Formats: sequence, C-alpha cells, structure tokens
Amino acid sequence: MEPVQGKIQQLTRRRPALGALACAALLALAGGAGCVNPFAPGRDDGTAVSACDPHTVDGIFQCFQAAYTFRDTLVYGPLVDAQFIFVYRDYDLGIDQTWGRDEEMRSTYGLFQSTQKLDLIWNNIISTSAESTTVNVVRGFNLTVVYNPGQIDQVSGYANLTLQRQTPADPWKIVRWRDESNF
Repeated sequence: MEPVQGKIQQLTRRRPALGALACAALLALAGGAGCVNPFAPGRDDGTAVSACDPHTVDGIFQCFQAAYTFRDTLVYGPLVDAQFIFVYRDYDLGIDQTWGRDEEMRSTYGLFQSTQKLDLIWNNIISTSAESTTVNVVRGFNLTVVYNPGQIDQVSGYANLTLQRQTPADPWKIVRWRDESNF
C-alpha cells in the first residue's frame, strides 16, 4: 500500500485535479485487486454453451440437454422459436392442450427454479424426416426431476420435435414440440 500512497502524493503535487482523479482510480484499483469473494465465483459463460451447436440437429439436442442440466433459460431460450407451440395430451379431459413460447419459457423457468437437479438423457431417434430448412424428429428420452432428496420424479417417453431455420446457414429452432411422455 505504501508504493500506491507515494504515487498518489506525487500526482497530487503536480496537478491537484488530476491527482484527485488519479487518487480515486488508484484506490479503487488497489482496493479491488485484493478482494476475492470465494462465495461469488466468476460467471462461466462457456460450460453449457460450448457443449452444443444449434446449427446441427444433433447439436440442438445437446443444447437442450445442456439447458436442462445447468437449468439455464439463457441456453434454452434461443432454441425456442417465436412461433413455438407445445402440445400435450390432457388425459383427464381427453383432449390435446397447447401453449406458445411465452408460456413455455415461464413453465421452463419454473421447472428450473423449483428443482435441485434435472438429468435429461436422449435415447434413440425413432423417426426423422428432413429438408434443408425443416426437420421432424421423434426421439426417446428419460428425465429425472429432483425437487429434493425425498421427491424425485422419473419421466420417460418421446419428444416429437419440429425444427426449422430460415436458411441452411442459420441455427435450428424448435417450432413445435409434441410431448409423448408418461407424465
């Protein structure tokens, strides 16, 4: 700290206004340089995102899995198209129910916030049909949802996903998801 004080004194003698500014800057720099909070580590932007590439069909499934593993809507959100439709069967009413992107993001955020762990495993692709800008994939999955150690749900079934992109150079986006699970 003595070398910093010496520098501040030299600067304030030469130009008082500059010295005050330099003093504040050097104190902020000196004070902040030694402060490390082990309970607030730096943000790791690369972990979930580096594991996937939504420009490939396999990559979008990897991104989906990373979003669930890290419970990260910042990874999940870009995968979901603005025109997204989620379809599920309401067996109590005997009809299909749907919701759009906004409800999907709220629902996914709620899931991510209310769980301690999500473990999504993608299984075999059952069927696929593809064009350059549209793909339909039906794929098996197993999802373990851990709310707390005493409450764990197992969900399995099929995700029937329609993926689209504007051009072959663009990333894939999920435009339709028909849930065919046992939940």
